[in-house]
Amino acid sequence: MRQEEMTIRAGIVHILDPMAGMPVLSRSPMEFGSDLSEFLKAHVERFTESDDRKLCRFQEESAVGELVRGCTPENFVETSGRMAELLYQILSQNAAIPAADAVVLLLASGEEEYLAFLKMDYKSSYTHLTSVEENGNANSIILQKALLPSQGQRLSEAFLARLSDGGLQVVERRYEVNGEKRWYFSELFLQCRAPMSPKARLDLVTRAVEQVNRKYYGEEDTRRQMEIKNAVYQELGEEGGLRVETLKEKVFAGSPQLQEELEEKLEPYHLAEEPVELRNPQTLRKYQKQRLLTDTGIEITIPMEEYENPDRVEFLTNPDGTISVLIKNVGSLRAR
Repeated sequence: MRQEEMTIRAGIVHILDPMAGMPVLSRSPMEFGSDLSEFLKAHVERFTESDDRKLCRFQEESAVGELVRGCTPENFVETSGRMAELLYQILSQNAAIPAADAVVLLLASGEEEYLAFLKMDYKSSYTHLTSVEENGNANSIILQKALLPSQGQRLSEAFLARLSDGGLQVVERRYEVNGEKRWYFSELFLQCRAPMSPKARLDLVTRAVEQVNRKYYGEEDTRRQMEIKNAVYQELGEEGGLRVETLKEKVFAGSPQLQEELEEKLEPYHLAEEPVELRNPQTLRKYQKQRLLTDTGIEITIPMEEYENPDRVEFLTNPDGTISVLIKNVGSLRAR
């Protein structure tokens, strides 16, 4: 959801710091100026437009789901406080989960109404402090341990729920709960079914391809590694997503055995059934360039658009087995 599509109807902040011994709940909505409004909208856009987001549905027994379904402007303060209390119970029992402020928003976009819940983990940094003494002001620097994430930082946990049907967009991070790393936000707090995010699915597919490739071609076959990365880049760039069926035919053309082994690796995750669709251009960044490091310490970065252009770059295998990289038709060089 883009910032320009959002209208904030109401917002409130609750303090969830287990060191306080109880949640510090606000009984009044916040007053919004343009700066605060843009700050919060930016955070909502960042996670809803991310390929880390998961599309989920509340389970029937979900207490948060029941609160979302019953949320109205009239009971918004009470509803948001109850959600904050539910999350605080989890935080207070699990020290590995960071303390935070919970910002809850009622949003409108077009004809739809939404509830956004932003868990804003505390950050530590230094700031100045002024005190008045006999001789005048005394300035010092102190460590502030409850600063909120900046506008450009990514939130670890947040959700956006559509009030009409409870449709969920969730971002989350795993933390240790009872000695085990868990997706506590979706499993314990929201109680929703959270499939893998598009980015996680993409990473899983590319890792599986690399594992099969290493098994049969070894770790030293740089040419094969570059070909695989180029195939992934082309698929993402041309199709806007990744289809396992198409990718396996590109990277393991003419090798049914390798294609079958890739399918077996991915079968438990059901990734062959639907494409991995991406929406954020930032996800493609690591596929846009080939970064090479020679055994002599030379680093080479090649844009993928130039990788397949024989008029720009060429890889030559020498008689002694070494590799030469020929960079062609360079108009100028700049040191960086």
